[in-house]
Amino acid sequence: MRARTRLAIGAMGALTAAGLLTGCGDAGSSGTDAPDKGASGAGCAPVAGDQLMVLNDDKKLQNTDNIIPAVNAKAANPQLLAALDKVSAALDTPKLIGLNKAVDVDRKTPQVAAKEFADANGLTSGVEKGPGGSIVVGAGNFSESQLLAELYKITLTSAGYQVKVQTVGNRELYEPALEKGEIQVVPEYAATMAEFLNTKANGKDAQPVSSPELDKTVAALKAAGDKAGISFGKPAAAQDQNAFAVTKAFADKYGVTSLSDLAAKCSGQATVLAGPPECPQRPKCQAGLVQVYDFKAGSFSSLDAGGPQTKNALKTGSASVGLVFSSDAALAAS
Repeated sequence: MRARTRLAIGAMGALTAAGLLTGCGDAGSSGTDAPDKGASGAGCAPVAGDQLMVLNDDKKLQNTDNIIPAVNAKAANPQLLAALDKVSAALDTPKLIGLNKAVDVDRKTPQVAAKEFADANGLTSGVEKGPGGSIVVGAGNFSESQLLAELYKITLTSAGYQVKVQTVGNRELYEPALEKGEIQVVPEYAATMAEFLNTKANGKDAQPVSSPELDKTVAALKAAGDKAGISFGKPAAAQDQNAFAVTKAFADKYGVTSLSDLAAKCSGQATVLAGPPECPQRPKCQAGLVQVYDFKAGSFSSLDAGGPQTKNALKTGSASVGLVFSSDAALAAS
């Protein structure tokens, strides 16, 4: 499964202030706690099931972490950007989930999964030739990033470049390499990268610049990138961000498809929210569910951030709703 390198944001006042997206950070509660005495309704007891589904974030609690190509500014010619934008144009979240399933569940290599996707979606059709030369595409140390890097390699090769994919590690390692031109391209996440560049330039307590609105996030990202010598292509519709999932059996039983439905129908004692230990304090996790949706779980189960513990708790009927990542292979349709 994927190793995550994203940072967490602590409570920063109003939840309309945008932040980074995972629920990681300082340790909070442990075990299963009843965090809010206001959860006085009956609630919705967990319902076991093999199929997980994400509830629609209809009030936009989370920020826009769309996939976007990041390019060293000196390498960012029109043909190179256009080739990368072919990948963005082909990717939505269900397709990204399918790609992750191909690697994380079906055990295909990123190269094989990317080639199959490129062939099925015509990624090399109509790609304009660029000036050529050598391009190094950097990848983070998790399979989704490696998949995206392989897709970039395919379209850039079609544009006439000699392309190598290199796994560089986490953002703290590959972003400086991108600035220096040691790598020329890396797949990124709009809101997370915007906040990384923001805090790098302005300090860890800098006012957040990302937003639930994609246009605002990308504008802030490009402004920060201009100062760092990094250009960006077009964002994909595909997003990999915090999400809250239930089993399909739970959704069918209680008639919930959105977080607003969950709050209206399932606030109460029987509802168990699962997530990382710090979730109750995080504005993109339980604290945000309370403030934005007025959702009050009966108890909180301290597990992991979108990992196997949370997903297993949902599937086995130990948790009603849990924090996951929106492109997780576990969300692929059976």
